[in-house]
Amino acid sequence: MKLSTYCFGTLYQFSSLKELFAKANEEKSGDRLAGIAAETVQERIAAKEVLSNLTLSDIRENPLLPPEEDEVSRIIESQINESIYQSIKNWSVAELREYILNDQTTGESIKRISRGLNSEMIAAVAKIMSNLDLVHAANKIEILTKCNFTIGQKGVLASRLQPNHPTDNVEGVIASIKEGLSYGIGDAVIGVNPVDDSVESVKRLLHATHDFIKEWEIPTQNCVLAHVTTQMKAIQQGAPADMIFQSIAGTEAANRSFGITASLLEEASELIKIYGTSTGPQRLYFETGQGSELSAEAHHGIDQMTLESRNYGFARYFDPYIVNTVVGFIGPEYLYNSKQVIRAGLEDHFMGKMHGIPMGVDICYTNHIKADQNDIEDLGVLLTAAGVNFIIATPLGDDCMLNYQSMSYHDVATLRQTLNKKPAPIFEEWLEKIGIFENGKLSKMAGDPTIFTR
Repeated sequence: MKLSTYCFGTLYQFSSLKELFAKANEEKSGDRLAGIAAETVQERIAAKEVLSNLTLSDIRENPLLPPEEDEVSRIIESQINESIYQSIKNWSVAELREYILNDQTTGESIKRISRGLNSEMIAAVAKIMSNLDLVHAANKIEILTKCNFTIGQKGVLASRLQPNHPTDNVEGVIASIKEGLSYGIGDAVIGVNPVDDSVESVKRLLHATHDFIKEWEIPTQNCVLAHVTTQMKAIQQGAPADMIFQSIAGTEAANRSFGITASLLEEASELIKIYGTSTGPQRLYFETGQGSELSAEAHHGIDQMTLESRNYGFARYFDPYIVNTVVGFIGPEYLYNSKQVIRAGLEDHFMGKMHGIPMGVDICYTNHIKADQNDIEDLGVLLTAAGVNFIIATPLGDDCMLNYQSMSYHDVATLRQTLNKKPAPIFEEWLEKIGIFENGKLSKMAGDPTIFTR
């Protein structure tokens, strides 16, 4: 395995695959904080060149975090289809990129070979792709999942309605749900981030959202994004939940900092199958984000993009209904400015799709990052063009509980109109029935939450 090259008359020598992966990454403040980033643009280019010439077998045979040391690594390794891997193991990373981008390669073909790839191989090919490459490649891949109904179809831009409230006031949450629905938002899930992570609070919010969905016969799913153990207790006590949610990470140590293990998630999956209110078969919701492992001091010297790819390898094992990266939420220590946020959002979406998981994005930023609303609208356009499964939306793009900026209800409606996307089919039928849509477009009633008081 060759880890050196001459570039611009200078010899660049990389001591390990871990160092090579980190230095081939696009500029990220988190990698610089970890002390593993390329020192110069020239070193980054050299690293990309070396990486592009490695074979897929080089990457598998030299794991960044060996399976005997890490549960996530073991789960990723266990999912590789050996027959498919054997047929492509001698491909270089550059050849994998060419195959994915080739006009003759279909999304189904990409999904097939992806079963022979591990998460590090998928991260490697993303590192040598441009932003447009990431958009074009991801747009080829259609990932369908079903909880109460199916999302992910070509031409569909689904959305999570995020009706958070700073005190978990049920009336405030329902008011926000009414506003979001009036713009056609909420087909992926109506998901509340609770302030109070107690079982009683989660039960109250699950009952309130479930009752409202049932009253108005809305074809969607409810979820309260408390810790998985809190949700499990609430469900065991009779709370009506369509899905169980949990944030996950790309290393065993980082997952333990979240208070989770694979066995706990397996237990949660079995519980929601038995006691959940959805029809399934997919009933899990995972959330990720570049930098979480570094923030937990559980990154093992691996760059944040590769660790994010490992998130998706871990998620794939549990067959989730939806997964989203919260790009830009952790802060400038990990993604410093809009350029880094946009790049990370496109990387995450592509890597998720390459793992065969239903990938969404919370297109967002915190107020101390060097980004603004125009920047995340730009990313919204790029991800919609890339075929993102769903986008998270909050009232006016301002989450009053989590105190960060995201896409608004009307932003998602505008993306659908501008790029000729639709809500999920059964949800669109309901929007037409209730009068929010008319002939496939928002009606004059749209944006008026008093529809739900008549």
